[in-house]
Amino acid sequence: MSTALQTRSASSLAHGRFGQTRYTIRRKFFKLFGGAFHIYDEAGNLAFYSKMKAFKLKEDLRVYSDEEMREELITIKARGIIDFGMTYDVTDGATGERVGALRRKGLRSILRDQWLVLDTNDQEVGKIEEDSMALALVRRFLTNLIPQSFTGTLGETQVLTFTQRFNPFIQKIDLDFSIDDRRLLDRRLGIAAAVLLCAIEGRQQ
Repeated sequence: MSTALQTRSASSLAHGRFGQTRYTIRRKFFKLFGGAFHIYDEAGNLAFYSKMKAFKLKEDLRVYSDEEMREELITIKARGIIDFGMTYDVTDGATGERVGALRRKGLRSILRDQWLVLDTNDQEVGKIEEDSMALALVRRFLTNLIPQSFTGTLGETQVLTFTQRFNPFIQKIDLDFSIDDRRLLDRRLGIAAAVLLCAIEGRQQ
């Protein structure tokens, strides 16, 4: 497994805002001009904030330490104009270090969302996949009131779960890295994946 997905430095990412195992993401519905995501740690403190601009042909998402957006932590940039098979490069906002990339599995995601996790050399090392084909089809063709959930793996090892809670007014998601006790997944890439999943799902509401 590529070491590029592991740590900026083991000590710097194992503590503080990147050192948590569980997060809660909140996004308000019905926001006309883009969207904003608040990501809280287990103690209820704001760990990350991301604001998405509306009507952009090429996605450029930034993750900050707070709502004032004074410290940029993660940059998520699409390689081209939005399409079903877009690849998003993830870089460290402070150092400019490329962390990896996330690629949506094009037409397959029309029926069941799937993302590939890529290392710094664009080699596939994992995936993030919607819970089941049956539930995915029910959500798309019958009702979107069934909360989504995703599982992330590196190789054959599970490293994260991403679970929506049903709420008609505020999108709430539980992001859980506790199964990744060896910290195989770089948390910067995990947080970026969660923001992208929220953004794409929000666009599909």
